[in-house]
Amino acid sequence: MSLEWEQVLVHAQDPEALGRWWAEALGWVEVYSSEHEFEIRAEPDRMPGLDFVRIDEAKQAKSRLHLDFRPDDQDAEVARLLAHGARRVDVGQGDQASWVVLADPEGNEFCVLGPAS
Repeated sequence: MSLEWEQVLVHAQDPEALGRWWAEALGWVEVYSSEHEFEIRAEPDRMPGLDFVRIDEAKQAKSRLHLDFRPDDQDAEVARLLAHGARRVDVGQGDQASWVVLADPEGNEFCVLGPAS
């Protein structure tokens, strides 16, 4: 038996806008778009992708799933993402965390990790 990870679904009130935000933040490309869905990938034939799917209600609570990213330079990447429209959020990580928790324009949390140990 084989199982291939194809994508992560992200509920969004505006799939195209949020998908384009993430595509620019990650340097990824659009692979599919419709009125209710917007999918991006690192390369057109490379999986997994992020698939933004329309949902009417706004995000209500802390996400049960989020993405972690490990950049070469955490401070520079956090500054770049904040300038791109992300915002800092507190999910209980405390002041001693080696990661920074941010949220995208629709409030989905993600972490920018510190250097690998």
